[in-house]
Amino acid sequence: MSADIHIRKEGRAGRITLTRPKALNALSYDMATAIEAALDDWRDQEDVALILIDATGDKAFCAGGDIQQLYDTGRAGDYGFGRRFWADEYRLNAKIAHYPKPYVALMQGFVMGGGVGISCHGSHRVTCESTQIAMPECGIGLVPDVGGSLILARAPGRLGEYLGTTGSRMGPDDAIHAGFADTYVPELKWPTLTAALVETGDPAVITAYAETPPPGALRALSPRIDRHFGGETLHDILNALRAEDSDFARDTLKLLSRNSPLSMACAIEMIHRLRGPSADITRALGLEYRFTYRAMEQGDFLEGIRAAIIDKDRKPNWKHGLDSLPGIAVAQMLQPLGKDALTLEETGT
Repeated sequence: MSADIHIRKEGRAGRITLTRPKALNALSYDMATAIEAALDDWRDQEDVALILIDATGDKAFCAGGDIQQLYDTGRAGDYGFGRRFWADEYRLNAKIAHYPKPYVALMQGFVMGGGVGISCHGSHRVTCESTQIAMPECGIGLVPDVGGSLILARAPGRLGEYLGTTGSRMGPDDAIHAGFADTYVPELKWPTLTAALVETGDPAVITAYAETPPPGALRALSPRIDRHFGGETLHDILNALRAEDSDFARDTLKLLSRNSPLSMACAIEMIHRLRGPSADITRALGLEYRFTYRAMEQGDFLEGIRAAIIDKDRKPNWKHGLDSLPGIAVAQMLQPLGKDALTLEETGT
């Protein structure tokens, strides 16, 4: 087994622990496939009553996907690795969302991108004092993916558009309010909570440890967010923010100015398409894959990674400006893939 992940059975639980804290437990391709294999093994094993996923280290449960190999292969003109990575990762996300047994995630520190995908689709999502959940993909030329677009679409009011375009971080109360988490348990109680889950195999024990989290910021900001992020397009949102002389408007415009206009515009369109009772994880992942399939060749992904991770100059040269994004660009990134469309079946590769 990889040194980056520890998979085993303990008591009544199938346990998955991410063990690369120096890399903020970033999710590699091998880690994702190992999690999927364990879930497949445990699905019909009667001695496994629930799944418990956690991570070592204080800074992060999982701060995202391991994107170095994605960047290296994409720069070399090999888009196949990234497309296979995303397709297989999305299959794992769907399995977690549809898993027939309780799936408990203990989420400390940073929970971003790929980390959201292996925790926030679970049936029992536990936060603590340090939890910081975010979908910051627009900052690197992607869109909120791993099924995160669906959670954003289901968030109250227009929080989805706000969180998806700005990448703002959510503490425990904000995460619960927005639908990314269920429960707050102080981290000091996690060892005894873990022991109870392992012993009983019953997620109902979480209730005995749960507390009310400290108040977050989103509930108070919601009326303002709803007012400014209610437009149909990125341009509408920008116009609404520019029309208001306030700290909120200025701060939000500053956040938006850093991110890929193409990614933000596509994220808004995706959230709008997924809002409503008919949307599900399968539809969300399929829509996300339309974008990620094209992200290296036609989008801003490689440039976003260069600026944020490789050169770290924080000066990406996006394909489009905030006010010069053609409407056709969104349609091109989100149009159906035909024979290349995502299928949530084993790829065999």
